[in-house]
Amino acid sequence: MDLIDGLNKKYPGAQAWAFGDSPEMANALAALVVKGVKTASCCSLASFNADDAAPGPGSYHIILNGQGAPVCVIRIVSLRLVRFSEVTEAFARKEGEGDLSLDYWREEHKAFFTREGVYADDMELVAEEFVVVEVL
Repeated sequence: MDLIDGLNKKYPGAQAWAFGDSPEMANALAALVVKGVKTASCCSLASFNADDAAPGPGSYHIILNGQGAPVCVIRIVSLRLVRFSEVTEAFARKEGEGDLSLDYWREEHKAFFTREGVYADDMELVAEEFVVVEVL
């Protein structure tokens, strides 16, 4: 039995996934989660709706690094809709990236959502906050 199978037994229904859109980004963001710096994330409402296994409050998720290895388990504590243009400095800080500023958050997330092909200043995002329940 591999580690993910064991975690699925411990956290029934947990999905295994990586942050970002590259192995480098997955490694960097997973490290921030493990350190407790990153306690929030977001995705486009379109990608959330397209995901059959979209997270809900209370759900567990196995976070993978860029090589597909599990590094921790998180639990979603809140989900809310927010427009890209209405993301706050406080939420940007919880995302834990770069210099923790809203300007940095906007620049990096605009680039990410542009690569995803969905960027618009008024696009709806699903903003999630989470806690780490186990570091592996």
